[in-house]
Amino acid sequence: EEGHTIGRWLNEQRQQKKKGKLDASLTKRLEYLGVVWDVHFEQWETNYRLLIKYLVREGHSNVPKSRVEDGRMLGTWLNTQRQQKKKGKLDESLEKRLEDLGVVWNVLLDQWESNYHLLIKFQQREGHSNVPKSRIEDGIKLGAWLDKQRQQKKKGKLETSFERRLEDVGVVWELSK
Repeated sequence: EEGHTIGRWLNEQRQQKKKGKLDASLTKRLEYLGVVWDVHFEQWETNYRLLIKYLVREGHSNVPKSRVEDGRMLGTWLNTQRQQKKKGKLDESLEKRLEDLGVVWNVLLDQWESNYHLLIKFQQREGHSNVPKSRIEDGIKLGAWLDKQRQQKKKGKLETSFERRLEDVGVVWELSK
């Protein structure tokens, strides 16, 4: 119970400081004790530093949604940043900092583009784009991905621009059995 009282008191001090009504000497003493005035910003900064650490170690900043780093749900945090950007609610300066680390905002589109480029490499090497369903290229299940594109087209759910691009590299939609 005492912790709740201290927590409430500290929140009151934060509110007073925000309003410019906290005594300067009390402000200095609390800062000396390590009080964080903007808790949300500090949490953001902590996650951002973890993202940098992840980037240095992994070579990219596309953190899986379920990834936990140092006990923090880094993947969930990054996904929240993506959602905030999509809604137009992510501060531009924070957006820029994330972009500087190579954060991809539309993960699905990025994956599609990556798979498409693997398909182009396959087509250039093999002379055709009829990737066997079980084919794996650079650790990616390219055959399964192309099969999914065919299924999406059959259901009328493949974006027209994707359909055209796949046709441009010679994808055959109906494979004879």
